[in-house]
Amino acid sequence: MEEMDMLDQPTKEQQLDERTRIINRLRRIQGQVKGIERMLEKDQCCSDILVQVAAVRSAVNKVGTLIFQRYSRTCLDQAKDSAEQREMMDQLLATMNSFLKGGGGLDGSDR
Repeated sequence: MEEMDMLDQPTKEQQLDERTRIINRLRRIQGQVKGIERMLEKDQCCSDILVQVAAVRSAVNKVGTLIFQRYSRTCLDQAKDSAEQREMMDQLLATMNSFLKGGGGLDGSDR
């Protein structure tokens, strides 16, 4: 059996499995958010609600990290030559910077 090199591109099946896991995480997050909404409607303890908000924030950050990892692998694999690889790396770094700042837009204009 051949060992898979760290730089090998994931198979379509692996990509679909990864995407399915991300979607399942997002569905759990939706459930958590609905739970927070119910807590607010029932006027539950603010500190308990804030604990749940922190859990959602953490879960969303994890999903963002997984998506960023997926994007990183596919982005760099698409480069045809060293010039294109540098351009892709610049795009990747801009995306990472935006993600770390918490913005959705590459230029941070969404804030």
